[in-house]
Amino acid sequence: MSELTRIGARALRDRIAARAVSAVESVNAHLERAAAVDARLGAFTLIDEAGARTQAAAIDAAIARGEPAGPLAGVPIAVKDILCTRGVPTRCGSRILDGFVPPFDATAVARLRAAGAVVIGKANMDEFAMGSSTENSAYQVTRNPWDLARVPGGSSGGSAAAVAADLCPAALGTDTGGSIRQPAALCGVVGLKPTYGRVSRYGVVAFASSLDQVGPFANSVADVAVVLEAIAGHDPHDATSARRDPPRAREAEGGAQGIRIGVPKEYFAAGLDAEIAASVRAALARAERLGATVEEVSLPHTEYAIPTYYVLATAEASSNLARYDGVRYGHRAAGAETLQALYLRTRGAGFGAEVKRRIMLGTYVLSSGYYDAFYLKGQKVRTLIRRDFDAVFAKVDLLVTPTTPTPAFRIGEKTDDPLAMYLSDVYTVTVNLAGLPGLSLPCGVTGAGLPIGLQIVGRHFDEATVLRLGAALEADLGFRERRPRLPEQAAAGR
Repeated sequence: MSELTRIGARALRDRIAARAVSAVESVNAHLERAAAVDARLGAFTLIDEAGARTQAAAIDAAIARGEPAGPLAGVPIAVKDILCTRGVPTRCGSRILDGFVPPFDATAVARLRAAGAVVIGKANMDEFAMGSSTENSAYQVTRNPWDLARVPGGSSGGSAAAVAADLCPAALGTDTGGSIRQPAALCGVVGLKPTYGRVSRYGVVAFASSLDQVGPFANSVADVAVVLEAIAGHDPHDATSARRDPPRAREAEGGAQGIRIGVPKEYFAAGLDAEIAASVRAALARAERLGATVEEVSLPHTEYAIPTYYVLATAEASSNLARYDGVRYGHRAAGAETLQALYLRTRGAGFGAEVKRRIMLGTYVLSSGYYDAFYLKGQKVRTLIRRDFDAVFAKVDLLVTPTTPTPAFRIGEKTDDPLAMYLSDVYTVTVNLAGLPGLSLPCGVTGAGLPIGLQIVGRHFDEATVLRLGAALEADLGFRERRPRLPEQAAAGR
């Protein structure tokens, strides 16, 4: 393995800017790493070797001309296959988008390129971001670099696995109910869901429009902060993007002194793995030693989070996915003699089981006679959940919770039990319902050697304080020195 694949995004960018190494060398090292291990890992559905080398050569030429290097100059980055990429297929893990090649970049991707990043490929995902394990992709199952028999989490499992396995220093994912933070926790990397509206959703294929948010993965809080600064900010193409300046990466500095931390008692109830609970509480004790204060708080409507989320998310999904009908783009069933037959055959063959399940649920809760009983009530409970957070943040600056109730589970373990799978996101969906920023940070490992993640939740648009506590804990915990032993696992044929 090249030494270039072991260093973070900022350090790599600084070397490239100083011309100690070229962007082409950086990209080649990561492409070679992917070629060596990704056949077993399955993090990428597409690697754009030619495009990546062309981008890298252009960056080297610009630096040679004396042009200033961007904040991510020459840094290889994977992009979840739900973000549109100009001239490169975007399939969202679904057969129904076979053949779709966008004519434009998503705003987040365009801003990465403007910062000098090199998009090396599209990362695997659960179909249309619907899943918690990346087993729902129509193309392949992604495996966890820490144990190839286990899931990496989802739906952004490909992005998380790519970073954990050193295939790229950073990646983009999307988070609708935990799809950045949950795989970050299971793969032992840092993942950030920004405040809703902080990052443009233009060019992101929609799952649930009021919940979806783009965010970064990396092996350090500082690298996550650099990527966030590059992609955040108002976008006139997205009416939901906020007119706020991007958070500055340097705001992650400053330590934990004086930060008031709340610990929701509802997040440490039955169902939480004992090793995860102990690891998160040990991290809280470290935060106190670093100068933070810790107190127990209550979010009383937490117990309604999962049903509320699945009512609202499936309702929005059923509306958003109605556009896939075989008429305009993507897969079209052959031999249909009527328009209805075209719709039925195209959607029947193009959508997977989980997507069909959620479309049916969403259509049901929006149907005549059930709208008030389910969807409208779900919106009312969403308001109550948000008010819980407002009340708590009047007393504390941040919340710290477990990210997931269990460590990474085995591939196939929960595929026949959708409700058990949905509960994997029990600690993360509330953050999306309230539109808050949330960071997952590695805080330890289980006795079986699997990563454990803790979640830091902040006030709206206060990513700075979230990142500040995350960086302080990261430095104290020392987890960054731990890496999965992927090459040995692959060689053993596990």
